[in-house]
Amino acid sequence: MFQPSVQELEVEFAEQFTALLGRFVFCINTQELAFQLGSLVKKQEWQKVFCLEDNLIAPVIAQIGDRIVKNDLADCDVSITGCECLVARTGSIVMSAGQASGRGASVYAPIHICIARTSQLVYDLRDALQLVKDKYGDKIPSLITFATGPSRTADIEKTLVVGVHGPKEVYVFLVDG
Repeated sequence: MFQPSVQELEVEFAEQFTALLGRFVFCINTQELAFQLGSLVKKQEWQKVFCLEDNLIAPVIAQIGDRIVKNDLADCDVSITGCECLVARTGSIVMSAGQASGRGASVYAPIHICIARTSQLVYDLRDALQLVKDKYGDKIPSLITFATGPSRTADIEKTLVVGVHGPKEVYVFLVDG
C-alpha cells in the first residue's frame, strides 16, 4: 500500500501533473480563474472554445463569450470540461460519462482544459473510485476515465511522441474552494 501524502494535496497533484507534461494553474478564487483563463485564451489566439458546462465558464464569459461554442467539437481549438475529481498521487484527472461534457470533449480537441476545485482533490485511485461510487450509487456511469497528462506514446525505439491519441496539451485550473 502507498504511504499517505506528507504534503498538501494541491502541491502533490501539481508536482505529479507537471512532471507528466501537464500545465497547472492555481487560482485563489473565481475572479483569478476568469483573469487567468481569459488571458490564456486571448494570448494563444484560440477562436473556438468548446464547453458544454456553463457553470465552468460563467466567470470568464464576459471576456471570451464570443469564442464559446457548443457544437462542432472536431473544429475547436480547445475544449473545457470539469471533472469528477483529481488524483493527487498520480496527477490524474478523473472524468465520467455522467458529466455534462460527455465522453469526447476531453479527447477530441487538441488542447484540453479542466477546471476543478480543491474540494475535488483526493489522494489515491481508491479514493477517486469511492467518490464516484458515493456520488452515483447504483447508477455508475458507463465510462470512467483517468487522464494522466497529455496523450503520449513511444515507438519501438522508445521515441516519445505527444498528442497522438488525444490532446497535445492539458491544463488544469485549480480553484481554491
